[in-house]
Amino acid sequence: MKSRKLPKGFVLCGLNCLTFVYFPLVLPILICSANDFDYRLQRVRNVLKEVPLIDGHNDLPWNIRKFLKNQLKDFHFGGDLRQIQPWSSSAWSHTDLRRLKEGMVSAQFWSAYAPCSSQHLDAVQLTLEQIDLIRRLVNLYPHHMTLVTTASGIEKTHKSGRIASLIGVEGGHAIGTSLSVLRMFYQLGARYLTLTHTCNTPWADCCKVDEPGKYPHIGGLSKFGKLVVQEMNRLGMIVDLSHVSVPTMLDALGSSKAPVIFSHSSAHAICNSSRNVPDHVLQRIAINGGLVMVAFYPHFVSCSGQATLHDVVAHINHIREVAGVDHVGIGAGYDGVNLVPKGLEDVSKYPYLLASLLESDKWSEEDIAKLAGKNLIRVFKEVEAVSVEKFFFPPLYMIISMA
Repeated sequence: MKSRKLPKGFVLCGLNCLTFVYFPLVLPILICSANDFDYRLQRVRNVLKEVPLIDGHNDLPWNIRKFLKNQLKDFHFGGDLRQIQPWSSSAWSHTDLRRLKEGMVSAQFWSAYAPCSSQHLDAVQLTLEQIDLIRRLVNLYPHHMTLVTTASGIEKTHKSGRIASLIGVEGGHAIGTSLSVLRMFYQLGARYLTLTHTCNTPWADCCKVDEPGKYPHIGGLSKFGKLVVQEMNRLGMIVDLSHVSVPTMLDALGSSKAPVIFSHSSAHAICNSSRNVPDHVLQRIAINGGLVMVAFYPHFVSCSGQATLHDVVAHINHIREVAGVDHVGIGAGYDGVNLVPKGLEDVSKYPYLLASLLESDKWSEEDIAKLAGKNLIRVFKEVEAVSVEKFFFPPLYMIISMA
């Protein structure tokens, strides 16, 4: 029997493919499109073997505090927490080592969070305890996790097959209006500070003031708030603008000499939550060289209690269209939410999101690499470079304080 060529753009494959019968042939030929999901998923996995997948925000440390009072002796992070109480019955639990490996997560920013109710009370102590927890957790799993404080450390740890664990302090109230505390957090390994949580600080307005009927406390950043940003630049600490008001975003962008990030926010044009980033700020992010790491929480994604993977894709695509592919990343916010999009139920699902993006001709494998981790590494390296410059040329307030 004479052989026949398959149509261009198709390859032989197994299940989940279209069955074509070439008449008068009796034997069916299974063929599938190059856009087949399994094929795209394999392309994503190949990319993630070369480029680290970095998530900007995970609240597991606070759940350990809530459920276990920060006691790690009974915390089986290497097991399947979906089968272990109290995690198995909690809507807030999405993370364990098994699922991180399945999701090909190479680097995770763990949140050192203290609630707004601790402001002016014990916020500094609570944050220190959460930093301590993160460090102890990493030390318990040295074959799987490594504490990392540099961009090059992320790359090196990725090559080793371990998960680079980074610390982000969530909420400017954690520093107790003290640059000394900020510096100590940095010394303990914190590499970003979210300037506010859902409460104003004495030096910065949070996103709540942008909501209807609410009024600014400061109108952005105070002089001290701008000093916080400048000191973070000097240290090499990333400025995180998730949770802040729009005027605070603009003031921080105007004050920072280094790129800034939104560790877990989405696009305001698609969902008008005050936690999301408006287009005019996205345009400023492109100029600044910064990054918006897209959150998965349905109320930020669809402005409702339900969302799907495709709703998250829409936010990623919008940020790409307005700011550019160099300025979008992923900051799911797992373990800090009790609702997740269908198709993105936990930390194992990142490859499915990236494979869905490849369905569009707009996304190449190089674009996926940027979204997954290259963009964050670039931002981190630029923050470090600004720090080096400021080390040799300290600002005037540092010279005065050292005199």
